[in-house]
Amino acid sequence: MEKLTNQSEWIERAKEVLPAGGFGNFDPSIFIREGRGSRVWDEDGNEYVDYLIGSGPMLIGHSNPEVEEAVLSQISKGTTFFANNTFGVELAEEICNSVKCAEQIRYVSTGGEADMYAMRLARAYTGRSKILKFEGGYHGMCSEAQMSLAPAKLSNFPQAVPDSAGIPESVKSEVLVAPFNDIAFIENILAEESSEIAGIIVEPLQRLIPPIKNFLPTLRKLCTKYNILLIFDEVVTGYRFSYGGAQEYYGVTPDICTLGKIIGGGFPLAAIAGKKEIMDHFDKEKVGSDGFLMQIGTLSGNPIASVAGLKTLEILKRPRSYEKLRQNGQRIMDFASKKLNESNVDFKVVGDQTLFEIIFTNEEVLNYRDVQKNNIKNYSKFNQLLKENGVFKPIGKMYISLSLTEDDFSQTEFAIEKAASEIRN
Repeated sequence: MEKLTNQSEWIERAKEVLPAGGFGNFDPSIFIREGRGSRVWDEDGNEYVDYLIGSGPMLIGHSNPEVEEAVLSQISKGTTFFANNTFGVELAEEICNSVKCAEQIRYVSTGGEADMYAMRLARAYTGRSKILKFEGGYHGMCSEAQMSLAPAKLSNFPQAVPDSAGIPESVKSEVLVAPFNDIAFIENILAEESSEIAGIIVEPLQRLIPPIKNFLPTLRKLCTKYNILLIFDEVVTGYRFSYGGAQEYYGVTPDICTLGKIIGGGFPLAAIAGKKEIMDHFDKEKVGSDGFLMQIGTLSGNPIASVAGLKTLEILKRPRSYEKLRQNGQRIMDFASKKLNESNVDFKVVGDQTLFEIIFTNEEVLNYRDVQKNNIKNYSKFNQLLKENGVFKPIGKMYISLSLTEDDFSQTEFAIEKAASEIRN
């Protein structure tokens, strides 16, 4: 087959075999050829400082030599077995030792799978059917998760709005939707509906929106009061906010959490973690046929992802890792704020030092509907100018990595300054 030499040819080729010309993840007009450390190169040879980092998992950088060595040492011994392997057990031990809610874990391959099973697990444990989620919260691709993720048409709470074709109408009746950071609403809805709610699933940091003071502690208190399981979706925040995740960082322990991205070191791996009496529902001998939650996955806990995850976590445990990660993010946040203030445009830097975004609004951003007030013209122009000046980032958030260098900061600051100046003009 003839070798293609540029990105535009690959784009046309992809359109023939892929719906919308892509994998459904990112801008299909961009083909990444390779990544090393904090940088990626596209098929045209353009080089970027990478703030997408594979949508989060490459926290320690691309092609980390220690992770590569660990993976290569296992590849010659086999890549997957559909059976237990010692590395998967060692990784599970490390997760249970570091994540407060994790007494046991069960592996899957993706964060979306983990979230689906976490909601199913809450139903199995409580015998109730409804799930409460927050508008704008992302929990994968299952039917419940696709309720009010990014509704184009806003409805009255707690009515759920499906965001995808192919979801049965009946699912709407099993999902309640609340506004993030609204304590009064949660108190009221639970007072009315608690007897039917199995679990509340929440991103401790919703996409990029931090929880207000007492929001997470109130969820914990209310879930305990009404015997509802609190599920933290820590696919993004797990091992990013701190070694014990957002539950350690915020000091609130859920009943179940989901993990992904970082625990596989760039390979497909995710997990459901929780208290043993809840996790017993994966064990038929403990709960019987009626309480048993079947879960099977061909690549679950495979040794390649497990060794990559173990080495990644080993690196993150080293002194000052999280201090450095937060310093990296704070430097960029401060510089962006300085230059945008000089440009006299309305903006908010929203998020955490480890992942954040610039929203072009003069209003406080507390929930999904506040994010929709973003000045799309300024936002789109700003992001396009960053890309033109060698900064690669997703729409919606900017992931910080440990691998950023002084040259990366210089290039990023140059790109931000240029973009801020263009918006002002």
